[in-house]
Amino acid sequence: MNEARRVRVDGREAGFAEVVRPGGKSVQDDAMIALAAQLMDSMFHLPGTRIRFGLDPLVGLIPGVGDGAGTLVSVAIIGMSARYRVPKIVLARMALNAAINGVIGTVPVAGDVFSVWFKSNQMNYDLLRKHAGRAGGSTRGDWLFVGGLIAAVVLLVGLAFAWTIAFWIAFFRWVF
Repeated sequence: MNEARRVRVDGREAGFAEVVRPGGKSVQDDAMIALAAQLMDSMFHLPGTRIRFGLDPLVGLIPGVGDGAGTLVSVAIIGMSARYRVPKIVLARMALNAAINGVIGTVPVAGDVFSVWFKSNQMNYDLLRKHAGRAGGSTRGDWLFVGGLIAAVVLLVGLAFAWTIAFWIAFFRWVF
């Protein structure tokens, strides 16, 4: 059964939100999604600053495979979000966030700095919490839409990965 709860943002009341319980869980109770977003985007703190970062920019430093691994986690968060009846347009925004982070992340070092700032997984988790339960029940078309989005994100990351490999091959041929 769905229920309404008071929502607080940064200690201030922000109104009421419907809490959807697929399989008896609410978005706030889904620790897996929250943990994945925090682990990838804000688990660590740079001492002496207000900068937070996660494993995403660290794993992204591994040439060729790091950004692909980080994007797979983003795709998993989008897939889990579909269980909470998030509207298709919000899923599209989530996929775009993941694609932007994945593609720009392939640029050595600068992409990882971008990932520290962009925090696509945290943005997607915030979108999930804001929009959960706003769409009707899932249909076959919804799942095809989500599958298409996930395939598009994986394709974009694959192309970026191939570009990165081609770049490094050309670079090493030029140097040696």
